[in-house]
Amino acid sequence: MLKKCKIHKNDTVQVLAGKDKGKRGSVVRVNLKNETVIVSGVNIVKKAMKKRSQQDQGGIAEIEAPLNISNVAIVCKKCGATKIGYKIDGDKKVRVCRKCGDVL
Repeated sequence: MLKKCKIHKNDTVQVLAGKDKGKRGSVVRVNLKNETVIVSGVNIVKKAMKKRSQQDQGGIAEIEAPLNISNVAIVCKKCGATKIGYKIDGDKKVRVCRKCGDVL
């Protein structure tokens, strides 16, 4: 069974642990099955790529590796890295900052 995730694609997040601690970036992809996220410009690793065609040279490429979802926190415009809460706004459920109550 898949868990529900509070972090969505295109959210700005801050890395809380690991070699890129403190860096911020935008979420490129969320994988609920493995509970991981890929953040742009963060957790860059080198990967050996195979030559596929005459134009594609292959070689060593730098790609963004996935981070565990527990190692990132969403960034509020006022407070910085924060936890997410929910409020019912009319007939919609919206994500809010736990520190200041601002809608994310």
